[in-house]
Amino acid sequence: MFDKLKQINQLRQLQNQIKQQRVEVEKNGTRVVMSGEFEVMELSLNPELDAKTQEKLVMQLFNDARAKIQSMLAKNFAGQLF
Repeated sequence: MFDKLKQINQLRQLQNQIKQQRVEVEKNGTRVVMSGEFEVMELSLNPELDAKTQEKLVMQLFNDARAKIQSMLAKNFAGQLF
């Protein structure tokens, strides 16, 4: 029983760590900052790029940020639970 409580406490601590983490990706003057909970915290666009280029770039940056967060989460879970 105490082992389960210890695991629950570890998961809560991990959850708090995830909330505080941020991932920033930038390309061609366009920048996305995403939280560990996959929330977009900041988005900066490059006004020198046309709309179509911006759309493609923003999609790429969102996907890159998501992938970085997923990798970070996997490492954190592996480190905490094993």
